[in-house]
Amino acid sequence: MIEVKNVTKKYGKVVADDISFTINEGEIVGLLGPNGAGKSTTMNMITGFIEQTQGEIIVNGYDMLKKAKKAKKEIGYMPEGIPLYTDLTVKEFITYMAEIKRVDKKTRKEKVEKIIEQTGLKEVEKKLIKNLSRGYKQRVSMAGSLIGDPKILILDEPTVGLDPKQITEIRNLIKELGKNHTVILSSHILSEVSQICNKVIIINKGKIIAIDTPENLENKVTSNNSVYVTVEDTENKIEKTVKSMQNINKIELVKNNEDGTKQYIIEAKGDVDLRKTIFTEFAKENITIFEMKKADTTLEDAFIKLIEGGEK
Repeated sequence: MIEVKNVTKKYGKVVADDISFTINEGEIVGLLGPNGAGKSTTMNMITGFIEQTQGEIIVNGYDMLKKAKKAKKEIGYMPEGIPLYTDLTVKEFITYMAEIKRVDKKTRKEKVEKIIEQTGLKEVEKKLIKNLSRGYKQRVSMAGSLIGDPKILILDEPTVGLDPKQITEIRNLIKELGKNHTVILSSHILSEVSQICNKVIIINKGKIIAIDTPENLENKVTSNNSVYVTVEDTENKIEKTVKSMQNINKIELVKNNEDGTKQYIIEAKGDVDLRKTIFTEFAKENITIFEMKKADTTLEDAFIKLIEGGEK
């Protein structure tokens, strides 16, 4: 569906350097990276908004440089910052987008109505865009990207600035759109990417540092066997006690809580289950356990470790 082959973009310092990846039909792909990593540049090259310095971008069989019109017709783009004509009504704007994209006049009205329904804009279709909430403006921008029946949707920060209810609504809409479209989305909310996407591409300093499913990325950097323990330890015995136990790799203080308790992370060797030993040994030393839980790795943990690893 999308092939990016050895693509480099140079202006000033190199922004994207020898980037290669493939996105298959029907995938929802998250594009992640710190600020200035090259995410927006990569998305703009895929849309044809800017040209790569070298390399190839193939969109549904069309080379973006050689057959730009045909390639661009396959793409619906929702830019960051929701740039809209705010003095138009919702319906006027979507109709205008249909005219720009040369949707057949015979079916234009029907297709505009369909997209208004699909994006949940029916009740505000006659309102001026400038009078809408940010959540509805995001929907209008997404509706504009859907005009022309593109096979691919590229969404740049689709939930930025929204409240929790609006974020949930937009996420659900993206999941629904993913049933009939290939979706690429850029987001700095990693929990969002983990919930929506079935593949993640991480870019740092203009280079691809990881391509995988969220689950696999989490598994690759997870601690083999770690637990978080929150304790009351008035005599400061915990570190000595833990170090005297077998099969311990490390103990590290995570934070001091306001109630006087402390949270530690304890890492064991291999698949050893230390919970029973911890309960027994801590009781002997009058160390009170308030909470103990397994240390689960999130996509955010994986992202940070991969970025830090790539910078070393």
